This record gives sequence, C-alpha cells and structure tokens, in this order.
Amino acid sequence: MERKKLSHEEAVREVYRLTPQIREYDEFMYLGVRWLPYTMFFHHKNYQSEVISTDSFGFRNSTFGGAKISVANMPTDRPVNLLVGGSTTLGTGATSDANTISSRLAEYTQEPWLNFSGRGYNATQEIILFLMHQHRFQHINNVVVFSGINTLTLEGLPDNLTSDHGRYYYSFEYNHYMDKYNDDLKQRIKTYASDLDNRNKNPLRQLKSYISSLVNQENIADKIITDDSTNTQERVQRAAFAVSNALYQWQQVIAPFNARLIFILQPMSYWTRDYLTPNEEEIFHAIDSCPNNFWRLFKNILSKEIHEIFVDAIRTSCVSREIQFEDMNLLLRDSQKISDYLFVDRVHFNDEGYDEVANIIHKKVLQQPDYVIEN
Repeated sequence: MERKKLSHEEAVREVYRLTPQIREYDEFMYLGVRWLPYTMFFHHKNYQSEVISTDSFGFRNSTFGGAKISVANMPTDRPVNLLVGGSTTLGTGATSDANTISSRLAEYTQEPWLNFSGRGYNATQEIILFLMHQHRFQHINNVVVFSGINTLTLEGLPDNLTSDHGRYYYSFEYNHYMDKYNDDLKQRIKTYASDLDNRNKNPLRQLKSYISSLVNQENIADKIITDDSTNTQERVQRAAFAVSNALYQWQQVIAPFNARLIFILQPMSYWTRDYLTPNEEEIFHAIDSCPNNFWRLFKNILSKEIHEIFVDAIRTSCVSREIQFEDMNLLLRDSQKISDYLFVDRVHFNDEGYDEVANIIHKKVLQQPDYVIEN
C-alpha cells in the first residue's frame, strides 16, 4: 500500500495523533540538555507530568505498592532490584510511570524495581551511572541490564566522530562545542607560549577568524548524520565488545551486593517479527517521514543477519563469564501477544508491549536458576 508523502510538520502531527503520549516525551527531551560530569548528560530533575515524572536526581519514578519509588526515594526496609538501560528501560511510549517495565515487574513480583535508565545512554554510560550512585544502595537482589540497541546504533556514527572510548549520543555536538572553546582560547586577550609569538606575527588572524564565524552560521542542531559511511561488520563487533566489557564491569561492581546479574538484549521490531501491525505501519510511516539522527543510524542494522552476529558475540562473552544471557527478540516470538499492536517505533513499546515484556521477564527469566545461559 502506497502511503501519502508527509512533510516534517505533517509527520510529527501524525505521530502525536497516533501516539499522543509521545508528545510528552518529546517535550521532556527537548527542554534542553542537562549536562553532567562523567555521564555527560541526564534527565531533568523533578519533572512532573501525567505521562512521565522524575525524582530529584533525574531518574524516572516507578510504582510499587501504590507509591512512587526511585533512586532518590527507595524502600529502606527491603532489598531493591534495578532495571538498567536506555530509553526502552525508561519507558518511552508508556502512558504513565505505572506502565513501564520496572513498574509492571514490581506488580508481577511484588518486589520494588527501580527504573535505573538513561535515555540515549550506551553501555559504558550505564555502568558509570551506577558508579555515581553506588553508595546509595544497601541491598540489591537483581540487576537486569535490558540494553544493547543504543550501543549498536551509536557505533554507527561516522568514523570522524569516534573517540578513545567509543561513540555516544552527542558525539558530534561534543566535538563541535568543545572545539569552540579551543577557538576562544586563541582569541583571548592574555595568551601564552607559542600562541603569544604567533599573534604578533599575524595581526590579521583575529579578523579572519571573525569573518569565518559569520560565514559558518549553520544551526548544528539541524545537522544530518547517517550510518552510510560506517563499516557495518566492524560496527557490530565494536558494539558487542562494548556491551560485553560493560557486563564484565557490572559483574565486578555488584559482587559486594551478592546480586544476580542478568543481561537481556532489548528487542527491535524488525528483529522480533517479519511484519508490522496496521497501527504500527501507520506510526512507522509517520516516523520515517520526520526522522531524527538517531533513527537515521538504524538503516544498516535492521536485518536479522546483523541481529545474529550481535547476539552470538555477546552470548559467547556471557557464557565465558557465567553471566545469564537472554534475547527478548526470541522470547517475544513465543508470546501469545506477538501479533498484537506492541511497538510505537523501532525500539519502544506501548503499554501492552511493556506489560508483556515485564511478564516475560517475570515468568521466563527471573524464574530460571542463576547462571543459566539461553541456547
């Protein structure tokens, strides 16, 4: 079926018509970036709406026993469980805090589950986030890392945006704005070393720099970035190593808590099944008509062949380190709800989808003996 071409504005309005809650997530995201040390950025603190709310640290609230719980407001009379990950763990697409995976897990298990997510985070940022808050925890039962897609997606950024420690959300923005500081250093009145000598030899340099800044007025927020120039096979191997290495770090860091560590590769619609429901087709058409750079980085990783390579590499590492590994793509295929309308985009769910993921984790993952590796 051929669908009508949509302008950017028409597409965004169509997304909001089909999934009204997404407007609130966009509002939450585009308030501006809250910069932090070490992890680079995090959610806004004390954000309140009917769809999403955060605590005084910026973590999304979960529900347990009729009350909100979070890293800033966790139970002190019992152990807690952590659900770690990016925006799927955050619950993008859920209509309320009560409909995220962590909240639904709390309902199914009758135990507190904290939403320990960072929207846009890769595997390295997830473990760093825990290191920054490790001192707040006394007793932890389970650490479920429900992740993987962000790391794979972001490793698709062009090679000139790589770093000594991988690729990450805001890779382009970080380099662009940090380089501006280097430019400012060259323009300061009181300078040092060779720059002082060169300044006296080249009095026209400041004028040249000023004119150049006027010419280059492109809005960096509109910069289009794709994965077209990235070697896909190398990308998958880099991402698999980053995820596996982070899991090894998790294993060491939570050892003093005697907590169980489980890695679950989060699902992607194209990896989970070969079709979309009619509702999903409408939504995906609208999203593809107004893509942001994150969605553009999915172009070369949608195939099931990429899924298999990525899974095999991470599973092999988990087996060697006795870390429980699960693949939610496979687990969802066996669900009775697999044919239902579950996805609101390639990696995020609606309420029914999040509930089913939580149900599967409860029944098929947590019920297994420790250190069982899925074949």
